[in-house]
Amino acid sequence: MDKNTVIALLLCFAVVVGFSYLNRPSQEQIEAQRRYNDSIALVQQQQRIEEVANVNTVNNPADLLANEELPDSARQARLQDMYGSFGVSSQGTEEFVTLENALMEIKLSTRGGRVYSVRLKEYTNFENEPLYLFEGDESNFEMTFITSNNRVLSTKDFYFEVIPGSDLQTTLRLNAGENKSIDFVYTLHPDDYMVGFDIVSNNLQTELSPAMRSLDIQWMQKIRQQEKGRSFEARYARLSYKYLSDDVEQLRESKDDLKDISNKLKWIGYKDQFFSSVLIAGDNFETARLDSRHIESGKYLKEYNASTGVPYNIANAEAVKFNFYFGPNDYLLLKQYDKTKFTGQNLELEKLVSLGYWILRPVNKYVIIPIFDWLISWCGSLGLAIFLLTVIIKMALFPLTYRSFMSSAKMRVLKPQIEVITAKYPGQDNALTRQQKTMELYKQVGVNPMAGCVPMLLQFPFLAALFFLFPAAIELRHQGFLWASDLSTYDSLIHWNTYIPLVSKFLGNHISVFCLLMSVVQIVNTKFTMDQQNTGQEQMPGMKLMMYFMPVMMFFWFNSYAAGLNYYYLISTLITIIQTYSFRFLLNEDKLLAKLEANKSKAKPAKKKSGFMARLEEAQRQQQAMLKERQKQQNKRK
Repeated sequence: MDKNTVIALLLCFAVVVGFSYLNRPSQEQIEAQRRYNDSIALVQQQQRIEEVANVNTVNNPADLLANEELPDSARQARLQDMYGSFGVSSQGTEEFVTLENALMEIKLSTRGGRVYSVRLKEYTNFENEPLYLFEGDESNFEMTFITSNNRVLSTKDFYFEVIPGSDLQTTLRLNAGENKSIDFVYTLHPDDYMVGFDIVSNNLQTELSPAMRSLDIQWMQKIRQQEKGRSFEARYARLSYKYLSDDVEQLRESKDDLKDISNKLKWIGYKDQFFSSVLIAGDNFETARLDSRHIESGKYLKEYNASTGVPYNIANAEAVKFNFYFGPNDYLLLKQYDKTKFTGQNLELEKLVSLGYWILRPVNKYVIIPIFDWLISWCGSLGLAIFLLTVIIKMALFPLTYRSFMSSAKMRVLKPQIEVITAKYPGQDNALTRQQKTMELYKQVGVNPMAGCVPMLLQFPFLAALFFLFPAAIELRHQGFLWASDLSTYDSLIHWNTYIPLVSKFLGNHISVFCLLMSVVQIVNTKFTMDQQNTGQEQMPGMKLMMYFMPVMMFFWFNSYAAGLNYYYLISTLITIIQTYSFRFLLNEDKLLAKLEANKSKAKPAKKKSGFMARLEEAQRQQQAMLKERQKQQNKRK
């Protein structure tokens, strides 16, 4: 080979080596691929588990075997083949154990060792019946494990033995022969919704597969309808989860959703509007598959499923720890767990309570909730507490409201002069000139047309925060005021049973009186606001109609919302009308106009325009000239 050929080959080799080096996977990419492979392995294992479960859908095979006419020795041999040493626990009778404290009652089943039902003593559903988060087949919780002979077994197929404890603690034991067992230890605490759940393995080194590195968990729950407004409650029912070292996220609540998660999780929560079932890992959950499905009709809103696992080592005698939270979505109650039982773990369970987007959540968290809880603590009525909260918010925002009122008033008293400009420069051809003259007038008297917009924008987070807080505030639940029996849902003083086309589709079969009053008052406020902001300038066509159209649309949007929210908007709008009317009554517009006119004499000489402003005005003049020329040509054609 000649010299050039050698050099070319060397260069090609260098390019290949360099390309391979620069495109090698990073450590983060390698770790991500490992997590992905682990998640695939978990899914495949789960599919094998489901195949076994499908065979056992109707009855436990051991129960079916018990009905066969076989000698005891043959039956035991069959059980040994099916379940290994766990065969001693494959037959039995389902029994129940009840644990309770002042707040809750949970019933445990010896079949599978699971929580069979949960009743919250201080709450009822919308039909005034005892409130159960779930009962019987509405929930399923099982763990799968692999035996030393590679059998995949599920706890749901076995009968546990009750080991008596105290009124607040009991142990359900899955026997695997002499001195060999898996214990499920359930512990309640006085006046608490948290339930301790420990898994203790006893002498199972020879019974379980040494390749087993995790306990796989399948958890299903159907979410009952607990509130009167089914569709509204479904908006707040969602499957939530907390990353081990990151934020709380949710599956989509508006549609069916399925998500495979390769990162570690701290907890998984099944929530409806006001109550939650949460499974909290003592260490962490490994990869997970989370599934949320809508149920269109009947007594259930949604069905949640989670397939996940926790690290497990058969040689480690320490218990695998969990906690269940079965209780209300009470912001302060959930927040305190980070300061008491779970110090330093940053659970953030309070994020189960929907407080709005990131810009609104701090307003609710640091301002609205402390004031509202303080008012509730001494007010005898939730309606009165909402009224006082609204008054406090409106008074606190009054300086901003006052600035908006003053900005509108200044432009309103200049209305006659604006009308003179409009008459002097009529028509579309003079629109730019008309605008320039108007801005010159505002500048001479010291009026900033945008001065009223900024205060209104600063008020918006406070006004919008309540939109998210009230539908999630359990304090309003089953609290009546005036004709509304429950401020957490719509008031249905006016209702009917017949389906009315279009009306029933958008309103349901009811009219919320608070919503109707709120909409009427909004229309009145719209008129007041338009009068307040009438500066004599031309408005876009249809703008006036649009302003009146919005309150009408709000009636259709908010008819199924919480009565407490509509009551808040009603009071807030009434206060705004009173403020507007009082301001107009107390303001001396003649003095204000005289003050503005005095500013003309104090106006500083116009500064030399910057190059940009000069070019902008020149562009406006050229555009106006083009419009005039186009108008002339159209007139000639006519």
